[in-house]
Amino acid sequence: MMTGFRLNLSPLKEPLGFVKLVEWLTAIFAFGSCGGFSGRNIISLFCGDGMNETLNANFHYPFRLSQVPLVDGNTTICNHSVTTTHMMGDSASAAEFFVGIGIVCFLYSMVALLVYLGYMHVYKDSDFGPIFDFVITAILVFMWLVCSSAWAKGLQNVKDATDTEGIGASLALCKGGNITCEVTNFANMRTLNISVVFGYLNMFIWAGNAWFVYKETRWHSQKFSSQPGPGRQQVPAPI
Repeated sequence: MMTGFRLNLSPLKEPLGFVKLVEWLTAIFAFGSCGGFSGRNIISLFCGDGMNETLNANFHYPFRLSQVPLVDGNTTICNHSVTTTHMMGDSASAAEFFVGIGIVCFLYSMVALLVYLGYMHVYKDSDFGPIFDFVITAILVFMWLVCSSAWAKGLQNVKDATDTEGIGASLALCKGGNITCEVTNFANMRTLNISVVFGYLNMFIWAGNAWFVYKETRWHSQKFSSQPGPGRQQVPAPI
């Protein structure tokens, strides 16, 4: 059996190779739109004596908000002494899980494309290649479901922690007296919303691709080869 590299672009014209290329691209959009995010919310403090002050809440991937300072060092705000104060919440595990699965799928798609375009003759001549491809694809479908759901919940936690109510819960200064705290400028989280959409989109694309990979396995070929053809009758065995 010849095992050398043979460049053949014809698999890209078939669902097996074309969908794998789409998976490679959507994985980039998924982890890139999440892992590259950084934003800033501006909090306005209305002191009640005609004075206003502002604070900046700068946060970014992986969204360890409990390490993001709202007030860095002891200072005076609205004639009140305020110690170092951090935001509340931590969505790092969900965000890093989501980005990690995206990177794994990006790398696996790239390797699979290399096999399809250069070693398809080896891939189709063996049982191991298609079965391994199908099992990994099925696992990644499930992983996309899990990580996308986890990140959707983590993103909602980020939004809750950075809105007016979440900031007010973090700053003791805002919990009493005549001081009003309000987020007056929100970071644009459109790319984070898009990352969740791409996460679930990846799940559906990989689920669809699992069927085309399954058709390359011997399980599919055995299923159809064992079925009698039309008009073919079973001949009883001689006694």
